[in-house]
Amino acid sequence: MAINIFKESLLPKTKSAYKGGKGKAEVAKLLNGQKLYKLSSNENILGSSPKALQAISDNVNNLSEYCDRTDVRLRDKLSSFYKDELSAAHFFTDNSGVSLLNLIERAFLEPGNEIIISNPAFKPYAMFAQKLGARVIDVPLIGDNFDLDINSMLESINDNTRLMFVTSPNNPTGTHIPKAQLDKLVNNLPEHVVLVYDEVYYQYVDAPDYVRAYEYVKQGKNIIGVNSFSKAYGLAGLRIGYGYSTEKIARYVAQACTPFMINTLALEAAIAALDDDAFINKTVSLIAKEKLFIYEELDKLGIKYWKTQANFITIKPKMNDKEFEAAMLMEGVMVRPVANFGAPGCIRVTIGDREANVAYLEAIKKVINK
Repeated sequence: MAINIFKESLLPKTKSAYKGGKGKAEVAKLLNGQKLYKLSSNENILGSSPKALQAISDNVNNLSEYCDRTDVRLRDKLSSFYKDELSAAHFFTDNSGVSLLNLIERAFLEPGNEIIISNPAFKPYAMFAQKLGARVIDVPLIGDNFDLDINSMLESINDNTRLMFVTSPNNPTGTHIPKAQLDKLVNNLPEHVVLVYDEVYYQYVDAPDYVRAYEYVKQGKNIIGVNSFSKAYGLAGLRIGYGYSTEKIARYVAQACTPFMINTLALEAAIAALDDDAFINKTVSLIAKEKLFIYEELDKLGIKYWKTQANFITIKPKMNDKEFEAAMLMEGVMVRPVANFGAPGCIRVTIGDREANVAYLEAIKKVINK
């Protein structure tokens, strides 16, 4: 009798698998040389931080040597970036924001534990937990503004709850959590629950009542801030991110990190990028200007959308989301349906530069008028 050597928990499961957005190479062959605008993955259309690119160039001849054994130089730089309000001991790093989520869940979860999420939300929150044998409790966002249902979230906590996930700005809705709501949530969490606060789009926020995780970390709360260099810094292809929390929690999570995890180019690029205020300001200014332009044009077209605090706008066209995606692709524009994030019928579209945004809007006109 044959013995199955594979753990059932690690075998692929279609329903829980996360599929990232398609790359240009996957779809370019369908367009026969037509120009393609990729607005499906929330990338920085301006490219990468020039200071990061210079750091990569300066270190490209050092690849025969092993990278740093630890991330201490990046953590020291992050402490400086946060004006020394947090020490290097408050930080931990990994290969991208999504890897940080996996690291955090591996640190805190075991079979029988529970997490709380609020859909629509980033799918890996639930996916990683399920693979670890944890139970996922979904307390959906409420109302057309996608607000947290804080009372229901708190009522869902029990002795098995370990982690609660919130995102601000939220992917895929682009909405944020007002400070008053987050205060209520944080101040009522029991000691055995850690709040994971995904803030990877924070640079784009202009809402006056927005608050970041570090305000609560400084108060000693059980909260982890999750960040990435993929979005505003334009380093998505390098895969690097960082988290921060109380020194106790950060030290605990960091124990699960692998030595030599951060490659040389990613490490040097991230350190340099943290000094590139000019690039961040240029990026944020572009998004702030272009989202207003897109709002105005979507209003003219009568398409439902949600005002955003991120670098993307989620819309709900009056047609099947998959059909809309395919039709837009034939017009040379890549967009992202987000039904698997808990937002059926909705499409997430990255805010580009004026050329890309005009192409996107012209494509919508053609698609909805066919």
